[in-house]
Amino acid sequence: MVREAVKIKKTALIGNILLELELVTAEKLNIALKEQAARDIKNTRRIGEILVGLGFVSEEGLLRALSQQLGLQYLKFSEFPKEIPEYAYPTVKFMKQYKFVPLGVEDGTLKLAMTDPLDEYVLDSLQVFSDKPLNIYISSEKDIAEAIEQFFGSNVHMTSIMEGMREDDDEVQDLEMSEDVHHLRDMAFEAPIVKLVNMLITKAVEGRTSDIHIEPFENSVKIRYRIDGALTEVEVLPKRIQAAVISRIKIMSRLNIAERRLPQDGRIKLRVSGRDIDLRVSSIPTIYGESIVMRILDRGSALVILDYLGFPAQTRDDFHEKITSPYGMILVTGPTGSGKTTTLYAALNKINSSNRKIITIEDPIEYQIDGINQIQVKPQIGLTFASGLKHIVRQDPDVIMVGEIRDVETAEIAIHSALTGHLVFSTLHTNDAPGAVTRLLDMGIESFLVSSSMIGVLAQRLVRVICPTCKEPHNPPQAMIDKIEALSGCTIYHGAGCEDCRHTGYRGRTGIFEFMPVDEEVRHMILEKASADVIRKKALAGGMQGLRDCGLQKVREGVTTIEEVIRVAQESF
Repeated sequence: MVREAVKIKKTALIGNILLELELVTAEKLNIALKEQAARDIKNTRRIGEILVGLGFVSEEGLLRALSQQLGLQYLKFSEFPKEIPEYAYPTVKFMKQYKFVPLGVEDGTLKLAMTDPLDEYVLDSLQVFSDKPLNIYISSEKDIAEAIEQFFGSNVHMTSIMEGMREDDDEVQDLEMSEDVHHLRDMAFEAPIVKLVNMLITKAVEGRTSDIHIEPFENSVKIRYRIDGALTEVEVLPKRIQAAVISRIKIMSRLNIAERRLPQDGRIKLRVSGRDIDLRVSSIPTIYGESIVMRILDRGSALVILDYLGFPAQTRDDFHEKITSPYGMILVTGPTGSGKTTTLYAALNKINSSNRKIITIEDPIEYQIDGINQIQVKPQIGLTFASGLKHIVRQDPDVIMVGEIRDVETAEIAIHSALTGHLVFSTLHTNDAPGAVTRLLDMGIESFLVSSSMIGVLAQRLVRVICPTCKEPHNPPQAMIDKIEALSGCTIYHGAGCEDCRHTGYRGRTGIFEFMPVDEEVRHMILEKASADVIRKKALAGGMQGLRDCGLQKVREGVTTIEEVIRVAQESF
């Protein structure tokens, strides 16, 4: 349909359309509306954007609803033309900034795919620029970025990477093993290598990747992305460009490119697709060369709200009660990558106010929160968790957050801070909530100090969420249902696999939790140095919902699968 840019009108409220299409429930829509009202007084964030951000609606579902609302056709990348005719198109920078791509000129009209057809500035600019009627389509940000790269970018393929590189494999291999820093530096600044590394980082950021793994093997270099907690192989590079790629990343992260025998850690700060990105870089030597892992920390992402982490109602209420206490110690436990830091940030954001002084000491600082004093650990100059914590208590804080309790000194200072009128948050690596008690006792902390200071322990895991686009009923093996009685008679769902979820059946993650408030009975058991199993039985009898039960509740609600719950909480089955 050909339209004047300024005449694109809404036919109905997007929330009502999503309800009609059964893409969102009334309860979730109300939550998003409250979030819009509470966090955005001027309502500059659209309700659809908030629903997608909260994981209530898939991006494709929102785009289909927008298509109906605006009377515009929704196009996927597979429906774009394979190539477009030559024409005086806008600059690539302008396309990327405002997220649109021309699809060619047809019958005297300029065809455009846009993520936001209601952006009057862009539409008016294009109308003036082209002096042609506009034919507008709706497409996803990902598809538009891919089309810009295909039509207007210098897409980096392995063939182009090979151009300009030495063809003599033996000579390149000798160079790779060379100690000549100048050769390594020259290789790292070759244009194809720069483009390749930038492409790997950009695709990772746009694909919701948390970690980039660059792993050297005997005859190749594998690139893997961790998406929603699962590793996926995305590329295999020739062995002969290994040294150049590794050197390029080390230069970007200010590491010593001549040192290849010892592990190194560094950071990269970039702006990717309009977002400020930090990459925490780790390099370790392996038998086939240095292995690099880059953790992506999105400084531009919105801080997660505590109410939307996936807490069951009772657990959420119990946790809310404790984080508003005037003093005491609250611990969040779980393995690496279980979302502990995100939960702590969300808790701090919940209680952050002008009448509270909050200080954190972290490694690294993953989110920056207005109104909170945040300290980055720097062991190389003696600023450790323990030394920093000693000085923090002299700053008259009300709330202290310690990124992790790693040693007995940090634990003792944190506990004494909790006993002297501060609310202290921290993390520990234990399997469940009661295990935090025995971990502190094993570290050598006196039982009376633990029982007096601790007011609650939260254990958590992350499970992948069933993709809303391809979600369908599923019949798991009967033996599994028989084993898990809580699922008898329930409708079980899984993801069939689609383009939205990269055919994994999952998109996004949510938490499963168990929260153990430390009441008088638990305090008495800590004083008696009872085992974690005994404390756990008492807590469960007192109403604590375990990780297993929380996970099975999400299976019954159609949020995740049995396999996911068993994967992350298998010790409970």
